[in-house]
Amino acid sequence: MKRLLLILIAIVSIILIFLLTKRRNAAPEIPFTRVVKETVVSALTTNGKVEPIEWASARAEAAGLVRRVAVKRGDRVAAGAVLVELDAGPAQGELAAAEAKVAQSQAELQTIQAGGRAAEVATIQGSIDAAKLELAAAQRDYEANLRLQQKKAVTGVEVTASKERVDRAKQQIAALEARRGVLVTAPDRSAAEARLREARAAVDSARQKLAMLTVKAPVGGTVYQFDLKPGAYLNPGDLVANIGRLDNVRVIVYVDEPDLGRVEIGMPVTITWDAIPGRQWTGAVERKPSQVIALGTRQVGEVGCVIGNPDLDLLAGTNVNAEIRSKVVDGALTVPNAALRREAGKIGVFVLSGKQIEWREVKLGVASVVKSQVLAGLNEGDSVALPTDKTLKEKMPVAPVYP
Repeated sequence: MKRLLLILIAIVSIILIFLLTKRRNAAPEIPFTRVVKETVVSALTTNGKVEPIEWASARAEAAGLVRRVAVKRGDRVAAGAVLVELDAGPAQGELAAAEAKVAQSQAELQTIQAGGRAAEVATIQGSIDAAKLELAAAQRDYEANLRLQQKKAVTGVEVTASKERVDRAKQQIAALEARRGVLVTAPDRSAAEARLREARAAVDSARQKLAMLTVKAPVGGTVYQFDLKPGAYLNPGDLVANIGRLDNVRVIVYVDEPDLGRVEIGMPVTITWDAIPGRQWTGAVERKPSQVIALGTRQVGEVGCVIGNPDLDLLAGTNVNAEIRSKVVDGALTVPNAALRREAGKIGVFVLSGKQIEWREVKLGVASVVKSQVLAGLNEGDSVALPTDKTLKEKMPVAPVYP
């Protein structure tokens, strides 16, 4: 029995040794993928900032407290629409005083144009009328005495006396008319007209000041910068709001200096915004950068792109993600970028040949983020090794695994 047990143990040991030896000598499992034909999109993925193509700033023209706010950020407004109103109390009082001065000046000028103050004119006119009646009576007496003198019914003294009475009446009328004429002189009229012009100018100035207390939209568009609340104080020149047309926006895309040579005008651009996941906006490159600038630790060129924004939901001033498609190749022979390796300064891949691998140099074309076009060195259906923690060598036996 004991002998039988020893034999069993020996057999088991031999089997274990055989399995361990076989396992040690077995080819390692290496992940592979096949070379296939598909579309390769070469794209530059980076970031950018949105700004309106057409915009204008509304600024305060006068100082004052904000009394009423008529809009909020994101509102669409027409040109001339009211944005905010400042406290107009003092300006309205100034306008009322100026309008009262105009009314007073108009009344004075009307009086002058009518010949003077009504009471004085009426008194003088009454005296003139009385003097004219006196003249008419004296004239009749004088004419009657002349007839009587021819009949020798009156003396020459009486005729002379009646003639003097007529002359005195004429002199009195002339004096009264002269007095009425000097009630209003040309300088008086000029001075009154000047006072009226000054009063009207004061009204215009007051109305202009009052109008300056209402800030209006300089252009039609979307209010994309606005932060005022009632009670805020504004000085002349302070920014009230920025307004722009946002149906098309410009996105400044920051492209790293080494990639600038891949950018051309007209290339398609896709924009995404983290604030609205799943939403995309499209457009095209409008202009290339004229210089390279520092952006944090990066050296970038600012590429201008025009992007359609029909729903107006892509807001100016936002930071966005951008992808510029530089080239698209249909039916390209492709290999994953992860399979590419650099050996002795050359780019290539490990290709499965039978049960072992061999190094093969490749010539690449257009590349996307994950795949590259193979121009030479591989054929469709070839199996290439993917990254692994094992060190790969030429002619190394492998056990291919296709994830």
